Amino acid sequence: MNASLSLAERTRQALVGEDFLRGDPITGDRYYSREFMQQEWDHMWTRTWQVGAVEAQFPEAGCVVTHEIGNESILMVRDDEGRIRAFYNVCQHRGNRMIECEETKVKRLVCNYHSWCYGLNGALLIAKDSGDFPQGNPVGKLGLKELRCEMFGGLVWFNMDQNAKPLREALGVVADQLDCYEMGKMTRVMHMTCEVNCNWKVIQDNFNEAYHVQALHKELATFIDDDYQNTEFEVFQNGHSRMLMKGALPAAGVKSKKVQAPLDSIMRHWGLDAEEFQGRTHEVRLALQKQKRALGAERGYSHYANLADDQLTDYYHYTLFPNMSFTMAAESYQILRPQPHPTDPEKCLFDHWFFVRPEEGQVEVETPVGIAPAKPAKHEVFKHGDKSIGFVADQDLSVAIAQQRGLHSRGYTDSYLAGQESRVRRYHEVINDYIAGRV
Repeated sequence: MNASLSLAERTRQALVGEDFLRGDPITGDRYYSREFMQQEWDHMWTRTWQVGAVEAQFPEAGCVVTHEIGNESILMVRDDEGRIRAFYNVCQHRGNRMIECEETKVKRLVCNYHSWCYGLNGALLIAKDSGDFPQGNPVGKLGLKELRCEMFGGLVWFNMDQNAKPLREALGVVADQLDCYEMGKMTRVMHMTCEVNCNWKVIQDNFNEAYHVQALHKELATFIDDDYQNTEFEVFQNGHSRMLMKGALPAAGVKSKKVQAPLDSIMRHWGLDAEEFQGRTHEVRLALQKQKRALGAERGYSHYANLADDQLTDYYHYTLFPNMSFTMAAESYQILRPQPHPTDPEKCLFDHWFFVRPEEGQVEVETPVGIAPAKPAKHEVFKHGDKSIGFVADQDLSVAIAQQRGLHSRGYTDSYLAGQESRVRRYHEVINDYIAGRV
């Protein structure tokens, strides 16, 4: 793509054509077949970029974070030269897992089985009785198996495919669009994972459409325009997509003439009186944009200079193939990510991360599960239903298990989709492309 073009022009060039759907059926077995689960693993999961950690977790050499996807464990570490690397978390001697915890700090990577010792760059430094190997001394010969590892947006990404496109090229125009948010300056203040009794695609399908919003998320109507005719949908050739929803603007179905919660408190935070907009709620969005533009820099939001006025109030929702959703706001963003269960196609592990850019001196922030300290959050892992993972995400999950059961029915053969749900079928067609070797 020509970098000399404007971002708007590059975005237009990245879009799919008008008749971009083939019409591949979305059959129920895709959600429960072990054979299909294995095909996804062999042809898609092992070839796509995944987020394994946050860069802030590696302040110095020896900081280690592990991440599990499917049956694989990925070990990420900052080496002595300051580079963050990713390795398969397995000793080259007898296949023992190297690091069993999620996060630690070490001087060297040592297997606790036979004490093989690796440097932070993965090279084998010490093997007991190194002269007793008929095939030759393993020191200087072996090392941990390394994966592709790159940084973007303050996140650590890995890819098991050594021939994969560089991360930024794989993201395409999405990377250019996200640059303006300065994501690397935001702090992960919420870090949750819950096990859900549904296939990962049930959740990701949901994030590829907004048709469900008026039914499941009625509370959002007080401050988000949920009319699909006022929402922009962009589908990119590389499998990613974007949805733009207007914020600080009540939906057309809201009859109240008063500004309602939470928009009224957002206005107060920015020095606007909600009472002055009684009967004029449609004017709040532009007024809030103007106020943020005027006060943002003094509150520490220097990146507002990178954002268009719409981005100061609206929600830009990205679905990144295969399984990540980024919902971008001016001062925060969230990652919603269903990951495949290691063994069961009818379960998944659902991550909800929330990042904020605190104002100067701010010690607490609002998150999807309430007020939290403005500092890196500890990882909470639990089963769906044991606690909230955020009220909007809870609502999404409230239908996931019933849908998983329904997909087994002989009465279901394919989805009958609205135009605004076209990203759902496109997403399944891209999965098919990976499995068939067309990508």
